[in-house]
Amino acid sequence: MDAQLRELIPFLRDRNVQVRALALENLVPHTPKGSPHRNIFFAGLSGGGLQKPKESDIVRDLKNVAHDAFRALVNLSDSPLTISPSPSLPSSLSSSHTSLCNPHAILADLASMLLSNLTTSSAACNILLNLQITIIPDKRLPNGVYTVDSRSASSLPLLVDAFVQGATIGDIKDLEKRKRKGELHFLANVFANLTVSPIGRNYFLSPQPTNVLKPTENLAYPLGKIIAFTEHRDHIRRGGVASTIKNCAFLATGHKAILSPESFQISVPPKDTTAPGIDALPYLLLPLAGPEEFEFEDQEKLLEPLQFLPPTKTRESDPFIRLTLIETLLLLCHTRWGRDYLRSHGVYEIIRVAHEHEQVDNVSEHIERLVQLLKGDEPGQPLPEGEDIATLEVDEENLDVDRPVYFKPVTSAAGSALAPRIQAGSQSGKVEDEDEDDRIEEV
Repeated sequence: MDAQLRELIPFLRDRNVQVRALALENLVPHTPKGSPHRNIFFAGLSGGGLQKPKESDIVRDLKNVAHDAFRALVNLSDSPLTISPSPSLPSSLSSSHTSLCNPHAILADLASMLLSNLTTSSAACNILLNLQITIIPDKRLPNGVYTVDSRSASSLPLLVDAFVQGATIGDIKDLEKRKRKGELHFLANVFANLTVSPIGRNYFLSPQPTNVLKPTENLAYPLGKIIAFTEHRDHIRRGGVASTIKNCAFLATGHKAILSPESFQISVPPKDTTAPGIDALPYLLLPLAGPEEFEFEDQEKLLEPLQFLPPTKTRESDPFIRLTLIETLLLLCHTRWGRDYLRSHGVYEIIRVAHEHEQVDNVSEHIERLVQLLKGDEPGQPLPEGEDIATLEVDEENLDVDRPVYFKPVTSAAGSALAPRIQAGSQSGKVEDEDEDDRIEEV
């Protein structure tokens, strides 16, 4: 029997997909522990001493088959027929989540692409937002926990932590030396998809424990963990993060938490729980800033990260991402407090120069709208002289929330040849028609 099974192994590399599938179907029943012919899978394996561990040809072939299967699922998930509500959808989301949170999962990047496509469905978003995962402490792992498919703790903190940990591993070319195998850039699209709904926005703007094993210590806003990636070298990651920030800006009472520096403890009404401010403004402006020098008076208005930028500083190259960042600033102008904060922290100075270098008409038009809001006269009373804007309270009952009619929450960030559904609206930055969802959320 061993000899017959070994004859199937070369067919795992056959060009015909059906042949590979048939070979796999006949080999899989012999992989469980205790199977009499299981030893054929370990033939050629070695390790120990000074010798570098090797994997057998069959193990390598099985990994390739698994990779091909996962890749096929990613490509098929661009169809609404694949992601329509079905009994298998929760299982698919849970399996993808497990792969994403496991630092050693070599298919984690494909899992992030699959999850990105699946969450374009509102049904999938609702399942993921309520998905519960059991965690077991394990200090041997980079994230300190091992996930088990069960229902006892929220899955979103684990996804956010995995996304942050995957940001820098691309610098390590040797896969064996990486603490986490996947870069997980496409999780940015997942966050953009989730924040289209009020539940998703509320999660990213609700104080959460920084360590899932210590639920009552060191609270922080999840959005604050990802804002630094608006200038990441990966286009998918920075685009998805920009879209997530924009979607969160639709929550008017969250503007103070989004803009305030980390030195201030801020709550998002109607909740009373506080956490350090997110301080998102520098990360919204840096991609729009270039190497230009400012007059001394203008330089003083800028936030510290935007002062004295190096001559090599370049602006965001993608017009859709630039448009998303400008639209976010427009949303933050829809409260009086937000407008005053942007005015006093050099936003006009940055976008004035950005407008001079902008080549896309649609982006230029939105910059001009932003300038009108920042430089226009206010209908109400001016702020008391000498008042510190960062310490002002938001008046929830009298928020002067204007109604934007030219953009709405976006779903994911950028296109992908592997997964065509992974995109955030039109790459040309075309603005959608007015819709009920276009309006800023008044809480």
